[in-house]
Amino acid sequence: MARAAARGHQHDQQQRRPGGGRTAGDVLRTAGRLALGGALVFAGTSHLTFAREEFTAQVPESIPLPEDPVVLASGVAEIALGAAIAVAPRRFRPAVGWLGAAFFVAVFPGNISQYLTGTDAFGLDTDAKRLARLPFQGVLVAWSLWSTGAWRAWRNRRRG
Repeated sequence: MARAAARGHQHDQQQRRPGGGRTAGDVLRTAGRLALGGALVFAGTSHLTFAREEFTAQVPESIPLPEDPVVLASGVAEIALGAAIAVAPRRFRPAVGWLGAAFFVAVFPGNISQYLTGTDAFGLDTDAKRLARLPFQGVLVAWSLWSTGAWRAWRNRRRG
């Protein structure tokens, strides 16, 4: 693990411009990471406050737990995950990125359920809109892996 972190650190150093400046890719990745973290904190907060009822309607019937505690727990998880994505020290970012990707995969059944049951929420009031939303989950997975450097760290480890 320490060797992988050292390789990731070496790669980060190679990506920097002479004189220690950041590359355009570094700036974009940082902006993407902060935007994703902020979006997750906002979404998590909305689970606990103004959008709680809409999130409750999205909990699939296949989950054998009361909907409200599921929504509350997922909101707390989103807030924690968003904060971690935004502010985790560089050496922990790849692990946090994989956690983010796993979270987006874990909540995907709720999106599928919303489509299959025709549940209206968040302006998704037609089957076409609900279906169009589904591929976006893959974008969120990729965004989490890219913006935290998780994908790059994994590729570097495979090459190493």
